[in-house]
Amino acid sequence: MADNQNMSRMARRREDKFTKGSAPKPPKRLWRRILKWTLLAILAFFILGVGLFSWYAKDAPEVTQAKLESGGSSTIYDRSGNEITTLGLESRDYVKASEIPQQLKDAVVSIEDRRFYDEKLGVDPVRIIGAAFNNITGTSDGLQGGSTLTQQLIKLSVFSTKSSDQTLRRKAQEAWLAMQVQQKYSKDQILEYYINKVFMNYGQYGMSTGAKFYFNKSLKDLTLAQTAFIAGLPQSPAGYDPYEYPQKATQRRNAVIDAMLRDKKITATAAKQAKATPITDGLKPKQQQTNTATNDKVIDSYLTQVIAEVKKKTGLNPYTDNLDIYTNIDMGAQSRLYDIVNTDEYVNFPDDAFQTGVTMTDPNNGQVLAQIGGRKTGDVRLAYNRAAQNTRSNGSTMKPLMDYGPAIEYLNYSTYEQMTDEPYTYPGTSISLYDWDKKYQGRISMRTALEQSRNIPAVKTLSTVGMANAVKFLSGLGINLPSSEQYLSSAIGASVNTVQEAGAYGAFANGGTYYKPYYVSKVVTADGNTQTFNSQGNRAMKSSTAYMITDMLKGVLTKGTGTSAAISGLYQAGKTGTTDYSDAELQQNPALNATGIAKDAWFTGYTRSRVISVWTGYDKPTSHGISYAEQTISQEIYKALMTYTSQSLTNRDWTKPDTVESYNILKGSNPGTAITGGSGDTTKELYVRGHGPSSRKAAVESSSSSSSSSSSSSSSSSQESIESSSSVSSAEPVVSASASSQPVSQEPSTSASEATTPSSGGAGTGGNH
Repeated sequence: MADNQNMSRMARRREDKFTKGSAPKPPKRLWRRILKWTLLAILAFFILGVGLFSWYAKDAPEVTQAKLESGGSSTIYDRSGNEITTLGLESRDYVKASEIPQQLKDAVVSIEDRRFYDEKLGVDPVRIIGAAFNNITGTSDGLQGGSTLTQQLIKLSVFSTKSSDQTLRRKAQEAWLAMQVQQKYSKDQILEYYINKVFMNYGQYGMSTGAKFYFNKSLKDLTLAQTAFIAGLPQSPAGYDPYEYPQKATQRRNAVIDAMLRDKKITATAAKQAKATPITDGLKPKQQQTNTATNDKVIDSYLTQVIAEVKKKTGLNPYTDNLDIYTNIDMGAQSRLYDIVNTDEYVNFPDDAFQTGVTMTDPNNGQVLAQIGGRKTGDVRLAYNRAAQNTRSNGSTMKPLMDYGPAIEYLNYSTYEQMTDEPYTYPGTSISLYDWDKKYQGRISMRTALEQSRNIPAVKTLSTVGMANAVKFLSGLGINLPSSEQYLSSAIGASVNTVQEAGAYGAFANGGTYYKPYYVSKVVTADGNTQTFNSQGNRAMKSSTAYMITDMLKGVLTKGTGTSAAISGLYQAGKTGTTDYSDAELQQNPALNATGIAKDAWFTGYTRSRVISVWTGYDKPTSHGISYAEQTISQEIYKALMTYTSQSLTNRDWTKPDTVESYNILKGSNPGTAITGGSGDTTKELYVRGHGPSSRKAAVESSSSSSSSSSSSSSSSSQESIESSSSVSSAEPVVSASASSQPVSQEPSTSASEATTPSSGGAGTGGNH
């Protein structure tokens, strides 16, 4: 302090100046820093957004006038890549902008994009920001709500309408293409393309087509209420269906009217009158779609399943998403099948009401190659498909699937397994089971029981196998038997369709692998994305089971119940099936109790390359049954189609796996006795390796084949000796799988067709064979 006082005045000033100059400056205000970094962040996000948008936009597909004018439908191709039909284009009535009433234009713009005429870029930033906010806050599902009419047109022309496809990348490309369209086409042109492209349900495209379909009017003749309905329908054609959901259709129509009133396009009085109009005012009765092109009639049944499969597997809509759909259909076989069931050139049908469902598959991959869901259906489009949707009892075609297949698989039954065809009553009931002839054959082999389709041995076999094993085996073959049908009578028939049966029998045909039948091999979207499909095979049974079932089913065609399906020289196997009427059904129509009347008749047969499953019957079975003679029609359909399709395929026999052994078994022996050497009193039978016959003996030569010398006869006699139950040599003769060398049964054959005498015991009690 003193020192400071002693300093000169000038020195003190210099010190004070220095001290003040070294003091820190006050900091800038905080808000300036926040503003600075906020602006930098916005700029960074903007640059990033522009870059990302540019990156996405560079891969955007091309949009052409042809795409904008197209109907939005999909193109269907056969297995060779040839176009066979399109969905919806033939139904479209295209109208030019000058022909579109102003009232409809106002309705569409008001409900879909009220700033349409003010948008200079084809996109609406206000709506985009609003949609983005809704997505961020969770009030919107997906990147929705920001699309202008121009963007919707792009979506319908180039992209899929699937909700999960509305990604940021897709929306960026959609906006980029919308800007291009906006620069190239006028607002009237864009509106014209949109109004002509939208899907209106029931295979109809474009609002002009929709007006005629629903009201039988041109656009200019529609009332305000009808115009509002037409303008609002494209948002959800099925959801606002006036036939199925009149209340929802009314609500949507009224929303359009309110939007027009808001935009001052109509008066309050007009709006009130229009909203008071019933949705059914002027509405035509619901009509079925029609096929006028011959090709479309031929593939109609197949097409119903293609549409369903595409929707299920991809989530895409074949009617709106501009898809290229490649199917497995063999058009040659499909055309022949159509002719087989719709003409009398191949099969004689009793009348036009007699119906059928047929499915042909490739057992080696599961592809459905041909399908017919009905005959004499007229011009109805997407008609009821009996091949895939009809679940009628499959009768005795169930026996290999639920009874004998599991018996070999789980119990190691041989084809000679001894069974007793005798009087039988379902356990715990007084219901008796019968065969078609009301007779009993006593002790017979499993081969004979299957060839002659005896019911009682089949049910007894299922009882021995056990329901759990049977249901498990069926499940591996794509048939999930409901609990309501898990009872013993299902051994001779349960609810199955021809698609399921063809897939199941395919596992017998290919050696034991199940491939789920499928129709579509590839789907290509409008922007080039491709999805391919196939059926992953799953091992359903041992190769020994498949081979032994096939070997027995060969006999069904050569000397069993399916001789009407036999094709000379072709290696094939198959099974017949018929079903009887229940007591309740017979009470409704006692005439059905006449001898030889059946409810349904099936035949499922196969080669190594093809499986064909056929159902025949009447849609109203209680009014009309199938006569004895008509029960072979299913076999005749199979024969006609298999004859045609096999011409271009290699005729190959099945190869016996090393897990199967073949023996000459003494007829009537119980258990089976293997005979070494030739004898006319033997039958060739198959055994799972390691489970062969427990005994064997040498054959006794007959006098006709022995030497005339007594020494030779004596020598032959001395060879007759029964060996102990040791393991049998694997060097036994191998049974041929050729149809011409089927083992001969000791049982008499039935006639070529299956006779049916319904039992009085109720459903599932007899007659199925």
